[in-house]
Amino acid sequence: MKRIFPIAILFSHLVCAAAVATEPPPPAPVLPAQFAGWQVKDSVTKSADPAVADAVNAPVLQEYGFQRLEKATFTRDDGRKLAIKAAVFADTSGAYGAFTYYKTPVMLTEKIGGQASSLNNRVLFYQGNILVDAVFDKLNAMSAAELRELAGLLPAPAGNARNLPPLPTYLPKQSYQKNTAKYILGPVTLDRVGAPLPTPMVDFKSGAEVVIGKYAANAGDSTLMLIEYPTPQIAAEKLRQIDAAHQANPQPHTGAAPLLDIGPFFDKRTGPILVIAAGPLSVSEARTLLGSVSYEADVTWNQNTYLSKKDNLANLLFNVIVLCGIVIGLALVAGVAFGGIRILMKRILPNRVFDRPEDMEFISLHLDEKLEQAARRR
Repeated sequence: MKRIFPIAILFSHLVCAAAVATEPPPPAPVLPAQFAGWQVKDSVTKSADPAVADAVNAPVLQEYGFQRLEKATFTRDDGRKLAIKAAVFADTSGAYGAFTYYKTPVMLTEKIGGQASSLNNRVLFYQGNILVDAVFDKLNAMSAAELRELAGLLPAPAGNARNLPPLPTYLPKQSYQKNTAKYILGPVTLDRVGAPLPTPMVDFKSGAEVVIGKYAANAGDSTLMLIEYPTPQIAAEKLRQIDAAHQANPQPHTGAAPLLDIGPFFDKRTGPILVIAAGPLSVSEARTLLGSVSYEADVTWNQNTYLSKKDNLANLLFNVIVLCGIVIGLALVAGVAFGGIRILMKRILPNRVFDRPEDMEFISLHLDEKLEQAARRR
């Protein structure tokens, strides 16, 4: 028992050391200790709870892929204060979606990070997969430049996580109402922003992504909703279901999700994208709005469609001829060098290196003598 006890202690230590070694390293800090003359007042508060970032919209942040939050109060020597909250998401699409969710039509557009908007002393912007909410106690002419410096210090995501979603780029620019686009990745967000379709009919479980924008019409504001599915086949099936529901106008007891009472309703499909226009639209306005959305497939062709130097047959033959010329030239140089050295050595050291008499041994058959003997015998 005395021997088993130390072995058990050693084994437990090894298990603990292995567990510590397998733990993932802590994430890199997001907010710098200082930037553009601003310095952290006390310390940076960190949390992985979306409720700490926004208690009311915590489910929305989760749908956008919220990972963690860092917040801190920065001060300057002149006494000004700046409160910053930096929310880190799984990718840039999540940060962009959260930015569109919080952005309001009354905000002003700023040039900070990927996109930015401001209202009074508050500035909202995203850089990569990080959404930053900055609140100044006092603004001055350099506030935007200071935040641009902060955006440049934020860590960037790696790989495809830095790519923006392509779906919002399909929103038409004509008659678009500023800051009304909302990029949506889940049912909770869709219910809170309002949409022409109910959440069950969109079916986020099939991999749908949604973007909604407001557009000006003659009779009032209309809504344009784009829904992108993984394949055109899924989009075509969803369009048939939407058209059937719109024509039949089912009631809740039938088990199908009823369409919302939003006035005129127009839809079409372009590739994997469903385009839905709703609101006080005339037929001509709806056709113009729907026709301005056209899906363009982005095809990646891995095989070259041109002849490179390696694939060009004429270039290959030319290189073969050049190689043969080089080999022949080397052979000539080697032959001349060998013969020249031999002739030179014969002149300088005759019968010393080459053609020495003691080394010249020949096998002689003496055929002339044998021929004479044979002739005599006859």
